[in-house]
Amino acid sequence: MDISQYKRKIAEDPHIVCGSEAHLCMHAVAAKARRVTAEINNAPHDTAELRELFGKLTGKEVDESFGLFPPIYSDFGENITVGKGVFINSGCCFQDQGGITLGDGCLIGHQVVFATLNHDKDPDKRGDMTAAPIVLGKNVWVGAHATILPGGTIGDGAIVAAGAVVTKDVPAMAIAAGVPAKVVKYIE
Repeated sequence: MDISQYKRKIAEDPHIVCGSEAHLCMHAVAAKARRVTAEINNAPHDTAELRELFGKLTGKEVDESFGLFPPIYSDFGENITVGKGVFINSGCCFQDQGGITLGDGCLIGHQVVFATLNHDKDPDKRGDMTAAPIVLGKNVWVGAHATILPGGTIGDGAIVAAGAVVTKDVPAMAIAAGVPAKVVKYIE
């Protein structure tokens, strides 16, 4: 199974059986992601080199307005999409097997975690996983140490407060805070 077949499979059926062809594909792609993130994290790079390496990680061209402060961690990489003017601060973790999209102008704080997989609740099938995408609209700001869980969509202009755990969608222009994150106010 190649990456395009994998993406089609999870779009049609997000359930991934442990040991299946999709699961094995995830492991193969993860090996590449570990090599590229090690290259990003273990040597100094200028802005253009970081952009090129991030493009290598994601398999997509990255706009020259993209910014990254390493280190960065990804256990897949091939299912991350970033818009123009995106900035990712240091220590962020991308579990992107289910897909992560960061819209134009997104600002991602230190050590934010994006998790797109859940393991099966049944202990006998705990190795099985279900993937769900995370989508951030335009100009979203995610504060330091926040966690975005599978299936979360964050609307344009929203803010996720530092330390928040997003378990459901956040509307546009909302400020969400807490564990689990709740809308605490709207931006006027």
